[in-house]
Amino acid sequence: MDLAIYALLGLLPVSCFLAALVYLDSYKLIPMRWTLGVIAFGCVAAILSYPLNVAGLELLRIDFGLFARYVAPITEEGLKALIIILLMRNNRIGFLVDAAIYGFAVGAGFAIFENLFYLQAAPHTVVGTWIVRGFGTAMMHGAATAIFAIVSQALVGQYPNRGLFNLVPGFIVAITIHSVFNHFFVAPIINTLIVLVSLPPLLAIVFQQSEKSITEWLGMSFDADAELIELINSGDFTTSKIGMYLQSLTEKFEGPVVVDMLCYLRLHKELAMRAKGLLMLREQGFMDKPGEETKAKLEELKYLVSSIGPTGLLALKPFLRMSRKDLWQFYMLSN
Repeated sequence: MDLAIYALLGLLPVSCFLAALVYLDSYKLIPMRWTLGVIAFGCVAAILSYPLNVAGLELLRIDFGLFARYVAPITEEGLKALIIILLMRNNRIGFLVDAAIYGFAVGAGFAIFENLFYLQAAPHTVVGTWIVRGFGTAMMHGAATAIFAIVSQALVGQYPNRGLFNLVPGFIVAITIHSVFNHFFVAPIINTLIVLVSLPPLLAIVFQQSEKSITEWLGMSFDADAELIELINSGDFTTSKIGMYLQSLTEKFEGPVVVDMLCYLRLHKELAMRAKGLLMLREQGFMDKPGEETKAKLEELKYLVSSIGPTGLLALKPFLRMSRKDLWQFYMLSN
């Protein structure tokens, strides 16, 4: 009976908080299977952290308390951060909301495995320890990785050419949060209360600002995409700077290539509008799916990429917005 209570204390708080974050995402940016997959990867990160921490402790030969405060946070946050970096690199994260959810999911997976491990290793620990581990340590793991993901996503969106430097501030913040928690400057139960009091309003602000940003992006991008499609369909390239630029392509590329470039541009914008339309529907509670026609258009888009070639794509770059949000929308359609 005690083990069941300890398990609930260790696993339920972080699981319920993650479920609340997923529920509060009004645009439903993340498929459930991806959330579960990221939790699983968080468990793998916890498994890998054990031999790494043991090896590090033996190599450094320092007091366990010092190791837990200064070294373990680097190892553990580094492993969790790798999952977020992989998602960002593959355009699986487009906004601060999904960054927060993915980050917390990684931390939740890490904490779930860690608490199960401790439950097996020390089944007779007092209930107070499990209150701290469930409501404090587990939530800290989720919070630290969520903050790393939020800060990194914000910096990548603002400074897309800085590369790995965009990841450093968030990583430092995550390590600092983890290290401060492990120092126990105050009583463990106070540590736990600090986490519980500070985390919900922080993520509430992130969700509010991110959803406002998504709404603005949807409105502005949708109108711009529709305007460009209308211009291409009209065939009148003499009435605007955009049209004249498209007209100038005929002087630099062969006729069939120019036709493919215009087809690619129109298809690209049609799919972008389709993705934004799906998000708008989701925000209203309608979970529509891309459908076979959309998948066929995605395949056609891939064919046109090979037909146009790198030089042709470079010529179209002024019209192809390639922010994290814009790349993410094509990932959403493909899934």
